[in-house]
Amino acid sequence: MSLFIHSAAQAHAPYVVLSSGLGGHASFWNPQIKALQQDFHVVTYDQEGCHADSELLLTPYSVDHMARQLLDLLISHDIHEFHFIGHALGGHIGMQLAPYQVEKKFRLLSLTMLNAWGELDAHTQKCFQARTSLLLNSGAEAYVRAQALFLYPPYWISTHIDPLTEAENKQLLDFPPIQNVLARIQAVQAFQLEEVHQQALKNVPVHLIANRDDFLVPYQCSQQLQQLLPHSRFNLLETGAHASTVTETALIYQNILHFLKSA
Repeated sequence: MSLFIHSAAQAHAPYVVLSSGLGGHASFWNPQIKALQQDFHVVTYDQEGCHADSELLLTPYSVDHMARQLLDLLISHDIHEFHFIGHALGGHIGMQLAPYQVEKKFRLLSLTMLNAWGELDAHTQKCFQARTSLLLNSGAEAYVRAQALFLYPPYWISTHIDPLTEAENKQLLDFPPIQNVLARIQAVQAFQLEEVHQQALKNVPVHLIANRDDFLVPYQCSQQLQQLLPHSRFNLLETGAHASTVTETALIYQNILHFLKSA
């Protein structure tokens, strides 16, 4: 795992940790970093096993592995108090961190989750089954070329096809071992919000953001998650699809910043 700290101008600024989804790359958050740096020290990180030269992940692998590895890394950098923003799988990592606050002596200032869920939806499961089948039966290129259909709105793909293709080409050059991709897909599908998470998050401000046009994770999953975390704030955005941090950068930043300043 590699951790990157983008320092704010003010030394006393609070920390915000950004955790990406299934891809696991810190670069997913590049559109947000500069704006967040005005008020926060911004921490991004590459998750374990997400590059071509990565070692094989342990099996079985879980969201708890991901959370504990990140927490150890943060504490080793003397970061004991932070806001946490997670996209999909990244949100699950945030929820999994919460119960460790007493044991590890850190404070989760707030948790923001974009297009996350408390329990895997049948539609999302079918999407993961399709992606897994592509990877196993057609290979990495088919998997990478198809993923945009799950992440972005049709109009955005149409108007960004050249940079999207370039990004896909780069991803293929650094595609992780297939065993790692499968382990991470299995881990995200297995995660479920439990009573221990709900209790640990009772006193943590929680912000849920969903996109009505998200094809991969129906926005109703965030509505259901809000019912399980009744003190949470919920924002439903009309457009942007699953990877709205990329497709609606300014809108996502405005929603995140408004919440962080009130948390």
